[in-house]
Amino acid sequence: MDDPVKFLKSLFEVAVKAALPQECLPAHLPKPSEGRSIVIGAGKASAAMAEVVERHWTKPMEGLVITRYGFRRPCDYIEVVEASHPIPDEAGLTAAGRMLGYLEGLNEDDLVLCLISGGGSALLTLPADNIAFKDKQMVNEMLVKCGAPISEINTVRKHLSAVKGGRLGQSCMPARLHTLIISDVPGDDPSLVASGPTIPDTSKVSDALAILEKYDLSIPSSVLEHLKGKVEEKEGVSFFGTHSIIGSSKTSLEAAKSHARNHGIEVTVLGDAIEGESRVVGQNVAQLVLRENKQKHVYLSGGETTVTVNGRGRGGPNTEFLLGLALKLDGAKNVYALACDTDGIDGSEDNAGAIVKPDTLHRAHKSGLDAKKYLENNDVYTFFEGLGDLVITGPTYTNVNDFRAILVL
Repeated sequence: MDDPVKFLKSLFEVAVKAALPQECLPAHLPKPSEGRSIVIGAGKASAAMAEVVERHWTKPMEGLVITRYGFRRPCDYIEVVEASHPIPDEAGLTAAGRMLGYLEGLNEDDLVLCLISGGGSALLTLPADNIAFKDKQMVNEMLVKCGAPISEINTVRKHLSAVKGGRLGQSCMPARLHTLIISDVPGDDPSLVASGPTIPDTSKVSDALAILEKYDLSIPSSVLEHLKGKVEEKEGVSFFGTHSIIGSSKTSLEAAKSHARNHGIEVTVLGDAIEGESRVVGQNVAQLVLRENKQKHVYLSGGETTVTVNGRGRGGPNTEFLLGLALKLDGAKNVYALACDTDGIDGSEDNAGAIVKPDTLHRAHKSGLDAKKYLENNDVYTFFEGLGDLVITGPTYTNVNDFRAILVL
């Protein structure tokens, strides 16, 4: 193969394309209703989803979606609001309140089309009564940094919210409700994508309390009082509504798998729902690659690994995965790797991820970059930036989370 890095990037491009709203959304649009058509939604792909809905919808529509700063798409009838991710801000708070305004006075002849994708938990933020917004922000930041998997983070979020955990769906009654979901959560549980604002919640308040206790977080008193006061409440939210998962890590990995095989490369898919501490997952994958010692082979995986933040550097889960992998590979010949977030943002930086080559550690040593120290300081962005091996794509307007490819020649 003439250019392994170019091939790895082509796998990533194919994976992203499979999850783009223009590719996966049109076939899942419901039939228009006799009454009003209201479009709502939140997530990194929500504006792009709204743009596609406008192109294909045949009746008048109105509504509002909330997306991450920099992820806006042009829409004529659906208002697009940008807000902060991963820590909520006032823009998202205000927009969530305004979104509820679109749902007032609906009847059985109306349709609410909800567009949900990864990132929606932070973007669609409206704290439950008696919880201060600053306290909600604080809990969100602690959960993101403690290394908890997204399933646990979103379980807590649902019980601190006036719109998550199916509560937004309740506000749509008695209209017909259909939710289109681009999933970024391992396992594609619709109640966890963006904390399931229109999906009935089966988790309990006691589950949220157990998660907070597990990570020994210093939780604000308003949050604890809210949760402990709700323990005896009847759990779950029920209402009529339907949903479709239109894009996921699984579909993106299948697209990449076909692309690799078309180029004569055999494929092992390690899974579409891999979780765990990013650097440890990287080390484990490296051990597998070294043990199997295959040639002309690519290992693909998706899911969402996490980072426990103890340092003061910059980075994200994909770059931490790669540096853990590189250290364990220790310069193994003919092994190249790419790990990127399909939304184009690894963590909170401007890169999608990075590339590892056989000479990564050698070049780092020559440049005075101590790989272990950068990893210990959670400063993997700076490490790969110094080598010129960051992958920068800009916003992709979709989000099916991590994409990882390890190529052995």
